[in-house]
Amino acid sequence: MVVDALESPPILSSRADARASGLREDDREAILACQRGEREAFDRLTERYQRDVYRLCYRYVNNHHDANDMAQEAFLKAYRALGRFRGESAFSTWLYRIAVNTCLSFRSARRPDGEEVSEGLPDPSPGALAEVERQERSRLVRDAVSRLPEKQRATVILKVYHDLSHEEVAGILGSSVGTVKANLFHALGNLRRLLGTGVSG
Repeated sequence: MVVDALESPPILSSRADARASGLREDDREAILACQRGEREAFDRLTERYQRDVYRLCYRYVNNHHDANDMAQEAFLKAYRALGRFRGESAFSTWLYRIAVNTCLSFRSARRPDGEEVSEGLPDPSPGALAEVERQERSRLVRDAVSRLPEKQRATVILKVYHDLSHEEVAGILGSSVGTVKANLFHALGNLRRLLGTGVSG
């Protein structure tokens, strides 16, 4: 089920809040300016978070063009809903929740295409085979992550690829820390089964 992105998510733990405290005040100032009608203030928020939101979307759809579209849509939704943001948790948590929901809606609308395969031949220089093998392992892992159940996939993307705390992931997904830990445990078990010996060399 898609979590409600347009309502303020649960308050994160003090540890997670402290981790984000360096940007919270800057975010708050930009948000208040936006809510006063200063549209250009949202550009600061977009610039600050566009890379992370794009990376999150890319992990979901495995396609640069689609990830760019999803990121733009997530920022547009955030801008339209900013008047309802009450600042009870980090802006990044609220924004990531919108991005996750945007990606879930995209995936439910159509099956992801995956990355395009390059038509170029591998460089025959020394070390080229090792690079091809590394890229293949990365592709296998991405494909396996894309086959996980939605909540497990979201947990892996946020916890492993974005290095967020259990509390932050729980805030984004609107679940408990215990649920996040359980989802991560089951996701890692599923990934081991999906990958088999394919990435162990």
